[in-house]
Amino acid sequence: MCDVFLKLGPEVFHQLVRGISIGKLKTFQVYERFKVRAHLVKLNSESLRKAEPRFWSRIEAGEEEFATDLSQVFLVSHLDMISDVLNFLGIPNENGFFAKDLKPEQYLVEGWQTRVFDGFSGKYPREILLFYINHLDWELNKADEIFVPAA
Repeated sequence: MCDVFLKLGPEVFHQLVRGISIGKLKTFQVYERFKVRAHLVKLNSESLRKAEPRFWSRIEAGEEEFATDLSQVFLVSHLDMISDVLNFLGIPNENGFFAKDLKPEQYLVEGWQTRVFDGFSGKYPREILLFYINHLDWELNKADEIFVPAA
Protein backbone atom coordinates (compact mmCIF):
# COMPACT_ATOMS: atom_id res chain seq x y z
CA MET A 1 0.00 0.00 0.00
CA CYS A 2 2.93 2.34 0.63
CA ASP A 3 3.82 2.12 -3.06
CA VAL A 4 0.34 3.26 -4.07
CA PHE A 5 0.61 6.32 -1.84
CA LEU A 6 4.16 7.08 -2.97
CA LYS A 7 3.32 6.78 -6.66
CA LEU A 8 0.25 9.01 -6.31
CA GLY A 9 2.45 11.55 -4.55
CA PRO A 10 2.34 13.95 -1.60
CA GLU A 11 -0.27 16.32 -3.07
CA VAL A 12 -2.81 13.52 -3.52
CA PHE A 13 -1.92 12.27 -0.04
CA HIS A 14 -2.50 15.78 1.36
CA GLN A 15 -5.98 15.91 -0.17
CA LEU A 16 -6.78 12.41 1.12
CA VAL A 17 -5.88 13.41 4.68
CA ARG A 18 -8.02 16.54 4.35
CA GLY A 19 -10.97 14.34 3.31
CA ILE A 20 -11.00 12.17 6.45
CA SER A 21 -14.40 12.15 8.12
CA ILE A 22 -14.11 11.88 11.91
CA GLY A 23 -17.83 11.11 12.14
CA LYS A 24 -17.56 8.16 9.76
CA LEU A 25 -14.54 6.83 11.65
CA LYS A 26 -16.65 6.82 14.79
CA THR A 27 -19.65 5.29 13.00
CA PHE A 28 -17.57 2.41 11.65
CA GLN A 29 -15.67 2.02 14.93
CA VAL A 30 -12.20 2.70 13.55
CA TYR A 31 -11.73 6.01 15.38
CA GLU A 32 -9.90 4.69 18.48
CA ARG A 33 -7.84 2.15 16.56
CA PHE A 34 -6.65 4.76 14.10
CA LYS A 35 -5.96 7.30 16.84
CA VAL A 36 -3.62 4.79 18.50
CA ARG A 37 -2.05 3.65 15.21
CA ALA A 38 -1.47 7.29 14.18
CA HIS A 39 0.15 8.10 17.55
CA LEU A 40 -2.33 10.90 18.20
CA VAL A 41 -3.54 12.00 21.64
CA LYS A 42 -6.50 13.74 20.05
CA LEU A 43 -8.05 12.90 16.69
CA ASN A 44 -9.61 15.90 14.99
CA SER A 45 -9.06 17.89 11.80
CA GLU A 46 -6.36 20.07 13.40
CA SER A 47 -4.36 17.13 14.78
CA LEU A 48 -4.63 15.36 11.41
CA ARG A 49 -3.37 18.45 9.59
CA LYS A 50 -0.42 18.76 11.98
CA ALA A 51 0.36 15.03 11.80
CA GLU A 52 0.27 14.81 8.01
CA PRO A 53 4.06 15.27 7.55
CA ARG A 54 4.68 12.46 10.07
CA PHE A 55 2.16 10.26 8.26
CA TRP A 56 3.96 10.87 4.97
CA SER A 57 7.32 10.07 6.59
CA ARG A 58 5.91 6.76 7.82
CA ILE A 59 4.68 5.99 4.30
CA GLU A 60 8.12 6.84 2.88
CA ALA A 61 9.67 4.57 5.53
CA GLY A 62 7.56 1.68 4.24
CA GLU A 63 5.27 1.12 7.25
CA GLU A 64 2.81 -1.16 5.45
CA GLU A 65 0.53 -1.78 8.43
CA PHE A 66 0.14 1.95 8.94
CA ALA A 67 -0.47 2.46 5.22
CA THR A 68 -3.15 -0.23 5.25
CA ASP A 69 -4.87 1.34 8.27
CA LEU A 70 -4.65 4.76 6.70
CA SER A 71 -6.16 3.48 3.47
CA GLN A 72 -9.10 2.07 5.48
CA VAL A 73 -9.59 5.49 7.05
CA PHE A 74 -9.65 7.15 3.63
CA LEU A 75 -12.06 4.56 2.25
CA VAL A 76 -14.46 4.58 5.21
CA SER A 77 -14.62 8.35 4.83
CA HIS A 78 -15.91 7.91 1.25
CA LEU A 79 -18.16 4.85 1.34
CA ASP A 80 -20.78 6.57 -0.81
CA MET A 81 -18.27 6.83 -3.66
CA ILE A 82 -17.11 3.25 -3.15
CA SER A 83 -20.66 1.96 -3.33
CA ASP A 84 -21.30 3.99 -6.49
CA VAL A 85 -18.13 2.69 -8.18
CA LEU A 86 -18.78 -0.94 -7.23
CA ASN A 87 -22.37 -0.70 -8.46
CA PHE A 88 -21.15 0.92 -11.70
CA LEU A 89 -18.73 -2.00 -12.21
CA GLY A 90 -21.43 -4.54 -11.34
CA ILE A 91 -19.47 -5.85 -8.34
CA PRO A 92 -21.84 -7.34 -5.76
CA ASN A 93 -21.52 -5.39 -2.51
CA GLU A 94 -23.32 -4.34 0.62
CA ASN A 95 -22.98 -0.59 1.04
CA GLY A 96 -19.45 -0.63 -0.38
CA PHE A 97 -18.24 -3.87 1.18
CA PHE A 98 -17.67 -6.91 -1.02
CA ALA A 99 -16.76 -10.53 -0.33
CA LYS A 100 -13.04 -11.07 0.25
CA ASP A 101 -13.03 -14.11 -2.06
CA LEU A 102 -14.45 -12.10 -4.97
CA LYS A 103 -13.09 -13.10 -8.37
CA PRO A 104 -12.49 -9.77 -10.13
CA GLU A 105 -11.90 -10.95 -13.70
CA GLN A 106 -15.50 -10.60 -14.83
CA TYR A 107 -15.86 -7.10 -13.35
CA LEU A 108 -12.48 -5.48 -13.88
CA VAL A 109 -12.20 -5.87 -17.63
CA GLU A 110 -9.71 -3.91 -19.70
CA GLY A 111 -10.26 -0.17 -19.48
CA TRP A 112 -12.31 -0.26 -16.29
CA GLN A 113 -10.09 2.33 -14.58
CA THR A 114 -10.65 4.90 -17.33
CA ARG A 115 -14.41 4.21 -17.40
CA VAL A 116 -14.63 4.70 -13.63
CA PHE A 117 -12.49 7.83 -13.68
CA ASP A 118 -14.43 9.37 -16.57
CA GLY A 119 -17.77 8.38 -15.06
CA PHE A 120 -17.16 9.79 -11.59
CA SER A 121 -14.57 12.55 -11.92
CA GLY A 122 -17.24 15.26 -11.87
CA LYS A 123 -19.00 13.77 -8.87
CA TYR A 124 -16.11 13.00 -6.49
CA PRO A 125 -12.77 14.67 -5.73
CA ARG A 126 -10.05 13.57 -8.15
CA GLU A 127 -7.67 12.48 -5.39
CA ILE A 128 -10.01 10.06 -3.61
CA LEU A 129 -11.24 8.69 -6.92
CA LEU A 130 -7.67 8.03 -8.10
CA PHE A 131 -6.82 6.49 -4.76
CA TYR A 132 -9.83 4.19 -4.81
CA ILE A 133 -9.27 3.06 -8.41
CA ASN A 134 -5.68 2.17 -7.54
CA HIS A 135 -6.61 0.62 -4.20
CA LEU A 136 -9.26 -1.57 -5.84
CA ASP A 137 -6.79 -2.66 -8.52
CA TRP A 138 -4.14 -3.35 -5.85
CA GLU A 139 -6.59 -5.26 -3.66
CA LEU A 140 -8.30 -7.37 -6.31
CA ASN A 141 -5.68 -7.68 -9.05
CA LYS A 142 -2.51 -7.28 -6.98
CA ALA A 143 -1.56 -4.62 -9.55
CA ASP A 144 1.90 -3.04 -9.46
CA GLU A 145 1.14 -0.28 -11.94
CA ILE A 146 -0.57 2.92 -10.89
CA PHE A 147 -3.44 4.30 -12.93
CA VAL A 148 -3.17 8.02 -13.61
CA PRO A 149 -5.36 9.34 -16.42
CA ALA A 150 -3.88 11.36 -19.26
CA ALA A 151 -4.12 15.07 -18.55
